[in-house]
Amino acid sequence: MNENGQSQYQVPRNPISLMGRVYKHILPEVRKALDGWRRAAAQIPDPELRKQALASIETKQFHCEGGGIYAAVPLPDRLVLIKLIVAYQTISDYLDNLCDRSTSMDQDDFRLLHQSMLDATDPEAEPVNYYALREEQNDGGYLRNLVMTCQSCIRQLPGYSVAMPYIRDLAGLYTDLQVYKHIKPELREQALLDWWELHRERTPHLQWNEFAAATGSTLGVFMLFLAASDRHLNDTAAASIHASYFPHVCCLHIMLDYLIDQEEDRLGGDLNFCNYYESPEVMLDRIALIVESARKDVLSIPVPPFHRMIIEGLLAIYLSDPKVSEQQEVRSVSRRLMKGSPLTRLFFFVNSRWIRKHLYE
Repeated sequence: MNENGQSQYQVPRNPISLMGRVYKHILPEVRKALDGWRRAAAQIPDPELRKQALASIETKQFHCEGGGIYAAVPLPDRLVLIKLIVAYQTISDYLDNLCDRSTSMDQDDFRLLHQSMLDATDPEAEPVNYYALREEQNDGGYLRNLVMTCQSCIRQLPGYSVAMPYIRDLAGLYTDLQVYKHIKPELREQALLDWWELHRERTPHLQWNEFAAATGSTLGVFMLFLAASDRHLNDTAAASIHASYFPHVCCLHIMLDYLIDQEEDRLGGDLNFCNYYESPEVMLDRIALIVESARKDVLSIPVPPFHRMIIEGLLAIYLSDPKVSEQQEVRSVSRRLMKGSPLTRLFFFVNSRWIRKHLYE
């Protein structure tokens, strides 16, 4: 950031320039980075850890591709940023799989596993045995290598020391969420409510499930990674970015994810934050309110058009997902959210469908 708080880089300001960079640079570079981790996952000695590592890459590749949007800015160190985003998101997706389909229900185990995400954001942290409290142990160094890759990348970001406290705040909240939402089903809701009581003053206008959803997004961390690429980043700018993304942009991201996963989570016995609304109408109203709040929040940071595209892109990506058409209630909510959409959202909606049809099938 220069003295006026503006990014020194040419940030995409319209959907065509953004998607041009996505097709030309981001998707190929993200997939190349993921291919390396896929090969490493295939070499994991423990069969359960290998299964979950491979499954997390296979089924959640689009998480890394979405995160890669933050590297669409033509930075001289774009490849460092992509490498960092892919490694950090891969840790997140791998641990989510391990905990969702876990052989353990021990919150101490979950917290130790997620210590890896905290260590990944601290260039001075020494990796430990993150599997010490579970039966499966031998991953051939897979998780440790992911952590050390993140650390190596953040050492190359000249503004990282300024962004680090805000990144650590988000990573800490994310870790808490993953611990409490994966323990025994009968204990989850009360644990989450007790945790919310500790933080509710941060977001007094949000319901507990919406606060929890906001903590589950990695988008704020990715935006701060991007900001840390700028050697002129200052604390005021970093704090503003944190406040602009958390809670509303982050909350929208995860509420949309839960919206389309309701049937899948019901069958899997997984907690879903959309199930805590008294009716689909209330859910729709709350998500619409979060959308508008997110749009207002990003006006306070440089290049609002870029961040507005992130918001419209989130709506387009999730509401164009094939899961929507398979669930009548979700389809109805989706139609109402898409009603009167701006051209930007419709543009991303069409692109999302094209990518799924031509790049995933």
